[in-house]
Amino acid sequence: MKDSAMYIPTYEDMLAAHDRIAPHIRRTPIRTSAYLNELIGAELFFKCENFQEPGAFKVRGASNAVFGLDEAQAAKGVATHSSGNHASCLSYAAMLRGIPCNVVMPRTAPQAKKDTVRRYGGKITECEPSTSSREETFARVQAETGGDFVHPYNDPRVIAGQGTCAKEFVEQTDGLDFALAPIGGGGMISGTCLTLSTLAPETRIIAAEPEQADDAYRSFKAGHIIADDAPKTIADGLLVPLKDLTWHFVSNHVSDILTASDPEIIDAMKLIWKHLRVVMEPSSAVPLATILKNPDAFKGKRVGIIITGGNVDLDRLPWTL
Repeated sequence: MKDSAMYIPTYEDMLAAHDRIAPHIRRTPIRTSAYLNELIGAELFFKCENFQEPGAFKVRGASNAVFGLDEAQAAKGVATHSSGNHASCLSYAAMLRGIPCNVVMPRTAPQAKKDTVRRYGGKITECEPSTSSREETFARVQAETGGDFVHPYNDPRVIAGQGTCAKEFVEQTDGLDFALAPIGGGGMISGTCLTLSTLAPETRIIAAEPEQADDAYRSFKAGHIIADDAPKTIADGLLVPLKDLTWHFVSNHVSDILTASDPEIIDAMKLIWKHLRVVMEPSSAVPLATILKNPDAFKGKRVGIIITGGNVDLDRLPWTL
């Protein structure tokens, strides 16, 4: 794969990523719930990326980037900025390869996510909770460390890695009418588009977003990227804007973007905890929240939902705040 961040990854890049990361990730299971199926009137299939060792799908893209480095690049380590899951997943992949990892995180990121980064050996530099502060702080950290920048989502290596999730999903189900995933910066949605546009072009791809951080929805309707600097929502993993690479996939392959309010997201999160009996974070509940808000669109259909992560602070559950 070419190194340029402007390079649009291909289906062949996804296949290469699949082979490269296979020894380092889990083939996550599919969960179903008779209760949720009856509630919606559809067949729902939940792909549990929260069961990855670092607790999130982002280990796929991070591992593809880390294990794709040559020895000279790897010796300098990797660096990134992230609200949490990409930071912990990149730290994990770097730990497996035995190289340094420096991450810039908002000071408001959940403590559980900071703890995970440190457990995997990542070094954290905190910034203010805004895109501008994040990028300014990161520029300084990267200049000091010289690590290879692995962007949380606007990186062809990362997008190709995230696309391996949809490959598994297709292999584990007998065809899907819809595939839904949360959208922040758009890494998982882009990987899903990359894979399904070739492997299952009949599947409609829907992105799900919090109403209080709906820049992707507004971008989709406007036909160009609209970026918010510091949105606030309970779905802390979805606070970043689309970039050029992810916008390419969203604008060309996403069928629609649906939104849900924070209370609706919390209600969906409770339903998944109760009826799937798995721990997942607020960002991962957004797809189900949008389905519950728009049930007629999905009735009678086979619907795939990617549970993107399970790194939640158990001392600060959203329904107790």
